[in-house]
This record gives sequence, C-alpha cells and structure tokens, in this order.
Amino acid sequence: MSASLTTPPQLRPYQKEAVERVVGHFRRSHDPAVVVLPTGSGKSLVIAELARIARGRVLVLAHVRELVAQNHAKYEAYGLKADIFSAGLGRRDSQRQVVFGSVQSVINALDAFDDGQFTLLVIDECHRVAPMVDDNSDARRRQSPGSYQRVIDHLRASRSDIKVLGLTATPYRLGQGFIYYRHYHGMVRGPETSFFRDCVFEQPLRVMVRQGYLAEPRRIDAAIARYDFSQLSPRIGGQYAESDLNRVVSGNRATPVIIEDVMAQGHGRQGVMIFAATVAHAEEIMGYLPEAQAALVTGTTPGRERERLIEAFKSRELKYLVNVAVLTTGFDAPHVDLIAILRPTESVGLYQQIVGRGLRLSPDKRDCLVLDYAGNPWDLFGPEIDAPRPDSDSEPVQVECPECGFANIFWGKRDGELVIEHFGRRCQGLVDNERGEQVQCDFRFRYKVCEQCGAQNDIAARRCHHCQEQLIDADDKLRDALKLKDARVLRVSGMMLEESVNGRGLARLKVTYVDEDGATLSEWYALETPAQRRAFYHAWLKPHLRAPGSDWQPATIEEVIASRERLRHPNFVVGRKVGRYWQVRERLFDYEGRYRRADSADGG
Repeated sequence: MSASLTTPPQLRPYQKEAVERVVGHFRRSHDPAVVVLPTGSGKSLVIAELARIARGRVLVLAHVRELVAQNHAKYEAYGLKADIFSAGLGRRDSQRQVVFGSVQSVINALDAFDDGQFTLLVIDECHRVAPMVDDNSDARRRQSPGSYQRVIDHLRASRSDIKVLGLTATPYRLGQGFIYYRHYHGMVRGPETSFFRDCVFEQPLRVMVRQGYLAEPRRIDAAIARYDFSQLSPRIGGQYAESDLNRVVSGNRATPVIIEDVMAQGHGRQGVMIFAATVAHAEEIMGYLPEAQAALVTGTTPGRERERLIEAFKSRELKYLVNVAVLTTGFDAPHVDLIAILRPTESVGLYQQIVGRGLRLSPDKRDCLVLDYAGNPWDLFGPEIDAPRPDSDSEPVQVECPECGFANIFWGKRDGELVIEHFGRRCQGLVDNERGEQVQCDFRFRYKVCEQCGAQNDIAARRCHHCQEQLIDADDKLRDALKLKDARVLRVSGMMLEESVNGRGLARLKVTYVDEDGATLSEWYALETPAQRRAFYHAWLKPHLRAPGSDWQPATIEEVIASRERLRHPNFVVGRKVGRYWQVRERLFDYEGRYRRADSADGG
C-alpha cells in the first residue's frame, strides 16, 4: 500500500462502488476486467484511488498524451507523486511506484518496465485498443499482437499474476462487438475468447444525469434542413467511407442553412462543438462561421497548432470548434453547452461519445443542447447491441429466454407492445453449470441443426460445437438440388396462407411459397388435435417466427392467418416430386451464401 500524507479524494458513491468492485474482483480472480463509466463521470479519480491503494507498482496507459497528462494531474492533485512516460509530453520517467504512460512510448522502451514489481496495469479508453484475445485461443495464435497486447505480454513475462483493468465509457468496437465476455448483471456480451473477461461495474448515463453529476442533454432533431445519409451502408469495420459521405455533403444546399441555424441556436451559449462528416465538409462549414470565433481540428492538424486552437477554445477566445472524428474521446472542455452533429454515427456508443463532450458540469451551464442534422436514430440512453442495426425501422426490444428467463435486448420491431420480430440468435443470460461456474445459457432462438447428432448450432457455424462434424453447407444443398431432375428450387419472394380443405372435406392450412417468376410450392397442415398442433409448431411454426422464442402457439387456422405479420418466409425452398405431386423437403432461412436471394417482400 502506497503512503500519502494527504487526505484521499472524496469519491462519489458510484466511484467508491467501482473501486470496491474492482478490488473484490481481483481478490478472487486474475481475469482482466472492465469498468464502464460515462464521459465526465471522473474515471481519473477511480484510477487515482486504485493506484493509491494498490500493493506493488502501477502502470496506467492511454492512447493520447492529453489523457496521460489528465490522469497524472488528477493523481498528483491529492499530494501523490507519479512519473510520466510519454515522448509527447517530453518525459520518460519510470522509477516511481505509479507511472502514467502513453502506449506508444512504453512499447518502444519495454526494458524500462522489467523489474517484475508491476501488479496492476490500467488501460484508459480501453475500447480503442485492437482486439485482444486470451493467450490459449486459436484466434491469438492466428494474429500478431497489437501494442497493448505486447505490453501485457512483456509485463506478464516478469509477473504472471499482474492484474489488468480497462476503463471506458463505451465498451464496444465498431464491427467487432463488446470488448468483454461477461457482465456482472448476469449476461454475456462479447465472444468467449474476449481478453477482458468481466465488466465488474457500470454506471448508467441516465442515472448520472438524474443525480445531477452531468448536465442534462436537450436534443432537437433539426426540422429546417438536414442531410440524408439513409442510403449509405457502413463498410467492413462498421465505418462509413469518406467518398460516400462526401457524395451527400459536398456542395449540399442544406449546409449554409444548417450553420445559420447552429449560430442562431447558439446565441447565448458558451461553447459550440460541430462534428463534421469529412475534412472537405468541415472546411466548407468553416466558410460560413465567423472567422475570428471559429477553429478547425482534424487528424492532420499539427500537434502544436492543435494544442493552441484547443486552448483558445477552452479559454473561450473561440466560440466554435469544428472537428472531424478526433475529439470524441480524451477531450475535456466543460463549458461546451451545444453539440451540433452533421455526420452519421455508426453506433449508439459513438453517439454517446460525441454528445458526452457537452455533458460535463460548468458554472452558469444549465444544460447541453444537442442539434442533430444527420437523422441519427440513436437514443442517447439506449443500450449498445452487439450486432449491426438491421434496418432503420429496427429498435431495441426485450426478449425473454423461455429456458432461463433472462431478459435479452436485441434489435427488433414492435406492433404496439407486442414484439413481432427480433434478430437475436442466442440467449445472453448466464446460468450456473453443474460445477457451479457461470456459463452462457444454451438456448438458441435461431439455429442450424447438426444432421449427425441433432445439436443446435449458430446459424453461421461451420462445424458442430457438440460432435465437431462439419455442418452441411446451404450452398451445397442448393447446388445438389439444382442438379436433380425431380427437384424444384424456389428463390422465395413471398408466402401465402389460406384455409383449404382436403379430399375428405377437412380444414387445412395451405402454405404457398412463390418465387420471382410466379412458380409455386405448397404444403398443408392440420391443427385439429393437440398432437397436430404440436407437430405444426415444431415442424413449421418455430422456424417461420419473426420473433422466435415467443410462446405464441395458435390453436386454429384462422388465428395463424390473422397473425401472418408475425411470420417470415424462407429464403429458398426445395421441393421433390413424389408421384404426380411436389413435396417441400427443405426450407432455408437466414441464408448468406453465394446464390442471390429474392428481393421481393412477403406475399399476402
């Protein structure tokens, strides 16, 4: 335990709880952990307190020198002394018990951290680091280690039991998902191979605002003019291409109107941050702002010039600060009380980072006005979901697991309070196994069945997780069927439901699949007896549900037809000729192979 002659900082209740949970976790486990605290919540204080009470040496890493200096200053403000190891700050000291460093400087001088005395490594803004995986996984063997992984490997070589803690406001990487495996609320978030094993504490942004620790955001969706980014799709990695963004914003007639509105809304405001889509867009914006009151910061702005402009903005010599994707983290200007968003945001996490620049408390600041001119769909207080948003109509919906009862949050759609569709695959709840360990619930909402052992697998799996047999590929099924003279393959564009009668005059549900050329395949189901209804549910209804896992089990043909909006059609149907008739032998859902899917919507 490090000694100090000064009174330790007075932590807020949630900061104290975060420290206690970290200490409790590391007393019982060596697994890397994450703490999630919103922007402006005082992560630096939590870091300072953990460094103060740690036994052994502590290394605190950040990706930019501004964060290194900020964390170091907060620590030393309480009479504690620590070193700085950052070329950008002109210091390379590593002798004291606590060292605050930039990751690039440390990676270039690993020999300075060889004494085997480091017991705690803290990574600030840990969502920015390259994906790290557990030492023994196949994924680790297939990839070269990133900078943070190299630092961890080096420190572990001297001390295998070093504790690793990450802090972030947004524990999520675009295109890759959550950075940790388990959440202390009893849910699975990221892949089981995640380097960070547990989120041990999270403080919700809504609670921070309600308790008065952050300024209240007041969002206005601009009605006078806006950009239409709705036709753009993120590239691999989850980000938009600059060329795509420029096609929307370059020379757009909305821009001068938007900036005029920003200035009008900013009358009486203390500091205005404008988030542009591209550098060219930002430069155009600057042409409409009063020159003496505005500055532009981009990724190519030289370091000293960037520092000068930011300092001028913080000291209120400038009112407007325009930036392109560089001031979403590690930037602290509490007087900012207007955020203007003129770019699409790829996730609620990025949206929270942007708006978070204006939520810190400051004298004479009553709230933060958020002006969105890009039609971003995110709820500032909404949850991050570990999957891309399927379409603009999707929203977070709660889906209860029928096996363990866990309330999952997936993308989906509602009809009033009824969830009529969701895109979840597997329950995210944690359950105890026979050894008392917490593992992910086995229930799968959508799955691929192994034809060897019958086990349910993820729809993207190539091998069975139970018997390790290779799963039959959907493309192979289609290719084989297309070779047969007595087989018919439909690229399904619609599905029709109607009540029919069989040869004995008994009512049957007739399901007809239609392809783009009008060809059809039909099948019939009886729902008269409990046994027939059970067979219908397992053979047909479950895979056709847009919201699988629901307890909807219609008792009549009329009920099925009346609720057809709750059903989806397959992407492909394979039929085989039996005598004079065709029988449906295979229905392929969630198809992502090389054959083109139908573009049409459901039939009536």
